[in-house]
Amino acid sequence: MTPDPTAAQAVPAGSPAGSPPGASAGSPAGPTAPAPVRAPAPAGRRRFPVGTALTYVSLLAATAVVLLPLAVVLLTSLKTSEEVADGNALTLPGNWLNLDNYVTAFTDGHMLAAFGNTAFILFFSIGGTVVIGSMTAYAIDRFEFRAKKLVMALFLVATLVPSVTTQVATFQIVNGFELVDTRWAPILLYMGTDIVSVYIFLQFIRGIPVSLDEAARLDGANSLTIYRKIIFPLLKPAVATVVIIKGITTYNDFYIPFLYLHSEDLGTISTALFRFKGPFGAHWEAISAGAILVIIPTLVVFLLLQRWIYNGFAQGATK
Repeated sequence: MTPDPTAAQAVPAGSPAGSPPGASAGSPAGPTAPAPVRAPAPAGRRRFPVGTALTYVSLLAATAVVLLPLAVVLLTSLKTSEEVADGNALTLPGNWLNLDNYVTAFTDGHMLAAFGNTAFILFFSIGGTVVIGSMTAYAIDRFEFRAKKLVMALFLVATLVPSVTTQVATFQIVNGFELVDTRWAPILLYMGTDIVSVYIFLQFIRGIPVSLDEAARLDGANSLTIYRKIIFPLLKPAVATVVIIKGITTYNDFYIPFLYLHSEDLGTISTALFRFKGPFGAHWEAISAGAILVIIPTLVVFLLLQRWIYNGFAQGATK
């Protein structure tokens, strides 16, 4: 039998039999020993990143800008009129338990009636905004009609026009319907001028599959039933976002209640504080106490609904 010519190449010359190719004659058989690990170089002085430092500085500055006015208002609400006139805005009050200004603001400012009027306006304004905004967004997204692009363009133009430029015409229209000095005037204005809520609902409705509408139509549902039983229940994050945004805007608004609600018994919490300002000066201690009373409800609502606030804004931003 002829020997295999490749057998001579399997074991190089000078290598012991059975050793792997490439191993020297003096090296032992088996795995190669690991190379020695070098000791790490001594670490130098750790540098604090400049970007991180600027971030913390900006956050501290923003915190001071937000909290400093609130601290001034709180300190002023606990001072007497003499302390307000003689001292600095950041001086501490002589009596930390001085609640006379809060009593004055609550009684003389008719804060209880103002809270009632504000709650009445908030309830109907927010409810009407949610219903009208969601229905409008549903009609724009799910129906095809003439001048659809024109309607969207008009909505965009309406958001760009400053509302102050149309107040004269708006006041004449409201006065023509004899709604001036009634609580329905601000309610109708708050419901009919909120284009932002339409865009919020529109972004959420576009994320709802059209197949759900088609399946419901196969079962005999009409458009109103689809909106009421399918679309609207899926708009909970959008409803929470609109309620929070609209509620804060309406709660803090001063211009519309001051312009359309002239009677003292129809004042809201924003116009109630204006009673403490007269032609000969202002009672800043009472105004500060009233401002604290106004801030407390919004603070409580924010602490209770902060999860909905963050989720609503986050989901609305990713739609």
